[in-house]
Amino acid sequence: MTPFYLGIDVSKAKLDCALRLPNGKFRCKVVANTAQGHADLVEWLARHGAADVHTCMEATGVYWENVAQFLSTRGFTVSVVNPAQIKAYGASRLARTKTDAVDARLIADFCAERRPPAWQPFSDDELALRALVLRLDALQAMRTQESNRLEVSRDAVRQGIRQPLDWLDQQIKSLAKEINDHIDANPGMKDKKALLDSIPGLGERTIAILLAFFGDPGRFGNSRQAAAFAGLDPRRHESGSSVKGKPRLSKVGHAFLRKALYMPAMVALYKTDWGKQFRDRLAASGKPAKLIIGAMMRKLLHVAFGVLKSEKKFDPALHNA
Repeated sequence: MTPFYLGIDVSKAKLDCALRLPNGKFRCKVVANTAQGHADLVEWLARHGAADVHTCMEATGVYWENVAQFLSTRGFTVSVVNPAQIKAYGASRLARTKTDAVDARLIADFCAERRPPAWQPFSDDELALRALVLRLDALQAMRTQESNRLEVSRDAVRQGIRQPLDWLDQQIKSLAKEINDHIDANPGMKDKKALLDSIPGLGERTIAILLAFFGDPGRFGNSRQAAAFAGLDPRRHESGSSVKGKPRLSKVGHAFLRKALYMPAMVALYKTDWGKQFRDRLAASGKPAKLIIGAMMRKLLHVAFGVLKSEKKFDPALHNA
């Protein structure tokens, strides 16, 4: 049993840390969310004799990744949990005050009580690929914004919009090549790319995203956990005989992954044999179109997980195609 529990409330510039001692008391410290701040945190833990400490933090954007990686590679047990869990835990305790320091203590108490599973650090190649695909998504979003402005712009500013559009096109093309080169330079990723490429409906960019987030299937116990990570697990709302809510996606997960799987799901449903059969089967059961799209997004992730886990290419016979 780990006697020390460390809750970290993560923000872009700083880390609010609350160390729960074996006697239940707390010691608090604020450090910068930088490499030096992470080293200062380890020194502070050593001064309190916390050599064996279970650390817990929320998955807030990307700001948690560096400190989680730093602590995990130095032998600390690190757990990264969905912010919704901490929010619900605070509500269960009737927490009325919300500050960074209070949140850090709440996270430490949550860690001591719930003992969340340990987070596995990413390899350098995985971190690099994730950074590349997220940057590409940001550039594509900027291009869409500028393209929409160009359609309604006046002549006086049109040239000023075309120039950044040309630059963005060059950057997107260059970054897409860099992603492909990065995958091809890594034998393990290259083999997994070939496996995912066998799934009808998945394109080059979607495959890169799946490799960045699900390249190591051992991070998830099964395909349902992988779908829950993306918020693609179904949520039902029923109570008694009168409350019969429609099933929906939980969306308690990574929104970027849901966005990335939407168009591949549409392609699979309307352009591939196995997807058409999947669509027809659900439509025959009276399922609405929106539900079918969400089901195919989840199905694609299940299939991708199975292909990576088994190291066998997509088999149409397993999907009645």
